[in-house]
Amino acid sequence: MSLHPQLAATLAAERAASLAAAPCLTQDALTFTLTNGTELTIRYAAEDAYSLRWRCADGTELGIDTAPLHAGLASAPNHLHRADGTVVADPLTRIDDTPENNLLRLVDALMLDPLLSGRAA
Repeated sequence: MSLHPQLAATLAAERAASLAAAPCLTQDALTFTLTNGTELTIRYAAEDAYSLRWRCADGTELGIDTAPLHAGLASAPNHLHRADGTVVADPLTRIDDTPENNLLRLVDALMLDPLLSGRAA
C-alpha cells in the first residue's frame, strides 16, 4: 500500500499555505511545488525507505535518500546529496520517525532555505 495518498493529505492539512498548488499523486511518487518555487518529488517504498528530491527555483537539485551506500555518515543510511555533488549526513529526516513528520520537517526547512545552506555539514 502506498504512503503517498496519506502524505498528500497531511501536506494539504498541515502545510497548505506553503503549497503553490495541490499535491499530485503519480504512479510511484508524490509531487508538489512550494510557494517559493521549489519542486519536490517524494517517493516512499516503506516508512524507512525513501527518496526525497527537490529542484530549487534556479534549477539547483538536491535530495535525501536512504540508499545504503554511505555507511560512514553519522545519519546512515539516510544522507543528503548536496548541489555540489557531495554527500553528507542528513540534517533533517530520521528513519525512526514517521514519513509525515519527516516530510513536514523537510517542507519547513525548504521554505526557509531550499539549499539547506545552514544545515548541511
